[in-house]
Amino acid sequence: MTLPADFEPAPRDPRKLRRTAWILVGIMVVGGFLIITAYEKMSREQAADTRPARFHQIRKERDLRVIRQDGKTADLFDLRGKVWVVNCISLANPEVGNRSQQVMKRLAAKYQSTADFHLVSLVVDPPPTEETSATLATSAAASGMALPQWWLATNDAPTLHKFIKQELKANSFPHQEDGVWAFDTSIVLIDREGHLRRAVVPQKRGGQPYVATFDFDQAASWDARGVKTGTDLTNEAQLALLLETTIDTLLAEHPDPP
Repeated sequence: MTLPADFEPAPRDPRKLRRTAWILVGIMVVGGFLIITAYEKMSREQAADTRPARFHQIRKERDLRVIRQDGKTADLFDLRGKVWVVNCISLANPEVGNRSQQVMKRLAAKYQSTADFHLVSLVVDPPPTEETSATLATSAAASGMALPQWWLATNDAPTLHKFIKQELKANSFPHQEDGVWAFDTSIVLIDREGHLRRAVVPQKRGGQPYVATFDFDQAASWDARGVKTGTDLTNEAQLALLLETTIDTLLAEHPDPP
């Protein structure tokens, strides 16, 4: 494009330029203030929000089929619409995860009359196929795991271990170390829609709340190191209280409409 020979740029008015600049500065200041105010409001709301954190959903296409202590086959998806907890145990090494197993027993006793609450213990070292039903039945009877409330269940090791790692979000695959089974001993809490849930603990000084996993071995290690909870309770006792409180919250919730 060729400009005319007599073309001259429009004269600049310094006062108009300064006014425009101040208007832009004002817009930026006001906009920044509004953003900061909105962020502070959101932070305050999040800091006070104690609703259980939702971080993964077990879907039907990723479900686990198991054999239970009654010898019957069932799907974990059958528990959809219920609130349930799940942990892992070893029949060969029952001392591994025993702390969480004791918590499971207390939950079974507390919620024995609650039809909407179930427990599942997954055996990471399944016995030979021909012995599975009898072994599970004997172990369940010895440990007080009674149907329909409490499932003692398993599957073939590769399928089961994959589910534990990918769907229960365990920190590692179950495996053996020097002949002893090692696995994530945390208790996993699952809501009526199949979401994994964790407790949310507001911080007294503000800021993002603490999201707690139900890892009772970790809580016990904190107690051993003298870590304080800020309450009269030990870390183990505080975590048990958090778990029960979170279960009660989920039992009171109703599934979202489809």
